[in-house]
Amino acid sequence: MQTNSIIRLTGVDVYQQENLVLADVQLTVRPGEWIYLIGKVGSGKSSLIKVLHAELDIFNGEAWVAGFNLRRIKRKEIPLLRRKVGVVFQDFRLLTDRTVRDNLAFVLKATGWKNTKAIADRIREVADWVGMARSLQRMPHELSGGEQQRVVIARAILNDPEIILADEPTGNLDPETTAEIMKIFVDLNRRGKTIVMATHDYPVVEKYKAKTLLCADLKLSNPDKEQLILDFSDLTDEKK
Repeated sequence: MQTNSIIRLTGVDVYQQENLVLADVQLTVRPGEWIYLIGKVGSGKSSLIKVLHAELDIFNGEAWVAGFNLRRIKRKEIPLLRRKVGVVFQDFRLLTDRTVRDNLAFVLKATGWKNTKAIADRIREVADWVGMARSLQRMPHELSGGEQQRVVIARAILNDPEIILADEPTGNLDPETTAEIMKIFVDLNRRGKTIVMATHDYPVVEKYKAKTLLCADLKLSNPDKEQLILDFSDLTDEKK
């Protein structure tokens, strides 16, 4: 992998189950860069996010993420990759039978943390940073959508990852809560975190400008302004 890239995919085909959703992906992301992935439902945005944290396998081309070769990564190495890559899922994926504290502790233990005090200290630090320090004993069903998303972000940054992958992080939130969540991402990026965000949220892309890539017709491309406007018009119609 080239030293000036933290993510580099060359000639990668992305599949969802047996369906090809993106072909011959060429993607280079530099450390500290912010990238949006846009496109219609089923265009491959979420599948590409899953490839980048080794949830989906790849079978051709080259793929390097945070120093790991995804074509050759071993199952025992995936927890090491996920210490460097935090993921904010669209559907939260919180453990519904555990408190916020226990959700966060589960991730730390699963990625190799063993010291009880170190785990407790890190949970308090991260929960305070995302504004959830007073909610550590609450259950996920007791939280609003915005609060759950804060917990998901806390979970993603527990291991101080180099990369944050976010799949529709504001998709189910109202505008005020969206602004609060985006401020967290802006702060993370200012602290040097690389962000790759799949989104349908046109106002977010307009307000928090960054490089934007389009998933369409099995391709990942850098659209011109006219194409970008047309695509977002389609997405707006799709949400009505």
